[in-house]
Amino acid sequence: MFIGEYRHTIDEKGRLALPTKFRSVLSTGVVVTRGVDQCLFVYAREAWDRLARKMATLPMTQKNTRAFSRLILAGAMDLPLDAQGRVVLPEYLRGYGKITKNVVVAGVYDRLEIWDEKLWNAYTKNAEKHSAEIAETLGSFGGASDVDHV
Repeated sequence: MFIGEYRHTIDEKGRLALPTKFRSVLSTGVVVTRGVDQCLFVYAREAWDRLARKMATLPMTQKNTRAFSRLILAGAMDLPLDAQGRVVLPEYLRGYGKITKNVVVAGVYDRLEIWDEKLWNAYTKNAEKHSAEIAETLGSFGGASDVDHV
């Protein structure tokens, strides 16, 4: 499970060092793709395979399914880690996430998210401001009773 926030920088070659604590899980390589909210999603190969299989079962007759599949699958890039635990983020993915130099790598259960630091700060500030409303909404979903205790 990936959790936590990690501040990193992208070098002039577009390389990003992934957090040390996750490198053993990611050592066989990662799949990086466009995420939602203007971040990048990073998956270990096994998690990516599960996601891709699940997406293959979605009804392609629905416009939103096709659009989401294109966003996630067509935007994906299979990337190896170098000896220092870095990946080279392709220009089109950096452009999508408005990623320049300073980034936040956020652990979000089965994936990492790569955010431009300014976008992350704005996003988390807004989420923190509305945290009570967000928690209340989540409480309406079945099986989310643990949220009541947060």
